[in-house]
Amino acid sequence: MWQETGKKLCRPGGLAARLGKRCCILILCLGLGLCGLTACDGEGARVVFTTGLGENEVFRIGNISCTRAEIMVYLTTMQNRYESVYGPEIWSVAKDDVTLEENVKETVLARIAQIKTMCLLAEREDVELDSEEIRLAEQAAAEYFNSLNETEVRLMGVEVGTIRQLYMEYALANKIYKYIIQDINPEISDDEARTITVQHILLRTWTTDGSGARVIYTEDVKESVYEKACEIREMAISGGQDFLDLASRYSDDTTITYSFGKGVMDTVFEETAFSLETGEISEVIETESGYHIIRCTNTFDREQTELSKLEIVEERRREVFGEEYDAFADTLVRQLNTELWEEIVLIRDEEVKTTDFFDVYAKYFPE
Repeated sequence: MWQETGKKLCRPGGLAARLGKRCCILILCLGLGLCGLTACDGEGARVVFTTGLGENEVFRIGNISCTRAEIMVYLTTMQNRYESVYGPEIWSVAKDDVTLEENVKETVLARIAQIKTMCLLAEREDVELDSEEIRLAEQAAAEYFNSLNETEVRLMGVEVGTIRQLYMEYALANKIYKYIIQDINPEISDDEARTITVQHILLRTWTTDGSGARVIYTEDVKESVYEKACEIREMAISGGQDFLDLASRYSDDTTITYSFGKGVMDTVFEETAFSLETGEISEVIETESGYHIIRCTNTFDREQTELSKLEIVEERRREVFGEEYDAFADTLVRQLNTELWEEIVLIRDEEVKTTDFFDVYAKYFPE
């Protein structure tokens, strides 16, 4: 539901979408993810452009708001982490006429909107920080604030209370996430998570035209490709030739070895691979990619299977929390102070170097 206010119309994909559902932007490369939290704000939620917010109030969701200082803590942390890895010249990078600075701003807006929404969800579920968690948030805030120099404090516009509020909301967001997913069974069977390792030879049954579009071979050409695949399989079975050597010579896939669990690969490829014993070579099978010959090298990769169990559990947690979160987020009205938001920019000052906002949090709230 999009609302028109004043001269501006809220549309999907525009500025209003910054506080919309599934607006996550990946920031994992710099380790800024919110400890297991992946749901984002709601596509169906009502977003309003407004000038009715406070002077330093960037946005409001329900009865909770975000100030410029809060935005600047996240934004400056991300800015300095990027620069510590790539140097300050990274900000000259742009893609599709969108600068990295604009992208990072959008990331910060989406992430803080997510955290604020989760705090409202915690309020609905009567989930609160206990006295010990509040004490830890206060200690973390004092440590981080005392690490800032005068220039950082002045240009970010922060007080110790700003940091305390951010840490408490961050902790509460993590707490409501754990509360929502607490009943999910973490036990996954070996069979469900089983990961196998195979080698394969692929002979494609298509090519590409000048525009890069896929062009399927004629039936006659496909038949000749199939016959070639059968010959290669015979060499692998009866000719005593090494499968890897054959794959390196004939396969159209640059990757020869794959490790995977169920529900990952093409259905025909997967069913065939899981039916093989270690060392067994399949018949020639066909998928959309072409003709395959598969050799199983390991019917049960214990290490990968254990990793797969963790991934399955995490995916279930994300799905359960995401459903709860999205349904709640869709009920909220969001207000964005567009004028203030457009005024917010990265700080260009050599004295501003702070990078450890999230590190200090992790010290007091370890997973």
